[in-house]
Amino acid sequence: MKLYHLSHIDLDGYGCQLITKSHYKNINFYNSNYGNEIDQKIEQIFCDIEQDKKENNTILITDLNLSLQQANILDKKVKESNKNIELILLDHHKTGRECAQKYEWYFLDEKRCATKITYDYFSKKFSPDDKLKKFSDVTNAIDIWLSKDKYFELGKVCLKLVSDAKEVNRIMFPKENNEYIFNMLKNSYEYYDKAQANIALDNALHKLKKKFFKGFSKDDTLDNLVSKYIISLLADKKEQMSIYYKGAKGILTYNITNVSVIGNDFLVNNPEFDFFMNINSRKNVSLRGNGKVDVSVIASEIANGGGHANASGGIIKSFKDSFVYDNIKKQIEDILNKDCS
Repeated sequence: MKLYHLSHIDLDGYGCQLITKSHYKNINFYNSNYGNEIDQKIEQIFCDIEQDKKENNTILITDLNLSLQQANILDKKVKESNKNIELILLDHHKTGRECAQKYEWYFLDEKRCATKITYDYFSKKFSPDDKLKKFSDVTNAIDIWLSKDKYFELGKVCLKLVSDAKEVNRIMFPKENNEYIFNMLKNSYEYYDKAQANIALDNALHKLKKKFFKGFSKDDTLDNLVSKYIISLLADKKEQMSIYYKGAKGILTYNITNVSVIGNDFLVNNPEFDFFMNINSRKNVSLRGNGKVDVSVIASEIANGGGHANASGGIIKSFKDSFVYDNIKKQIEDILNKDCS
């Protein structure tokens, strides 16, 4: 059996996935905010189910309340699938009441956060775990705002831990983003029983980040460690992320920061590439070159922009933001091919 677990993008959402990670080995994680992103991630899950070719599958959705329309579509997809799919939704938002009344697979409990619901649900199927239970209690205290709970202040720091963990782009590197956040959360356990645990954990957040990224490089500043890590991820996936424009080979990234440093370092370490392109959710394009192609010309032709031969930018007004990297890449490839022709 394979588990496909879609959850929210905050502490409670990732907390649910940390619970299932401790019980299942064969699992795909997906994360989403509300709105159209949920629709795109559900489509992605069904595509993955078809490609994985497993006969028995479970789709688990946590800490996301679906609209009735989304629930209807999801239920229909499961029933029409030629695969055996079990559907479970565990949530605590009262806006899901209408769906919960209609569908048996939609479990709603407004008195517990989703992480605690998920822990309680799976601890009955498997054995209880003291660390996970305490983690679920910490998350519960902050997520449903139990301001007098003993774990409330610690929960605030854990909330910050997740919200500030933006170093690994979750659209380009969803698996690595999950691993990074899970690592940070699991390493936070050791602070739960310390005196003034919230202050101890808050003081340690920078150290926990460096501890993760130092695992891939020698010690350096956090910014440099992150840049080296991102460049290594890009190198691993460079063929899947390759784009072409008039015979020049480039790599496409999405919503990364520090484009100059990462772009230039990537091109130095991967000389078979001629340019580096990043597009963000606001339609802005940044281009970096290594002397092989004038990126100001590319910026002018596709993005009504310009700049320098090795550093340029512009705006692609026709770009429609997406939450799946392959969709973003397909758009850019269509734009590049159109301008080539």
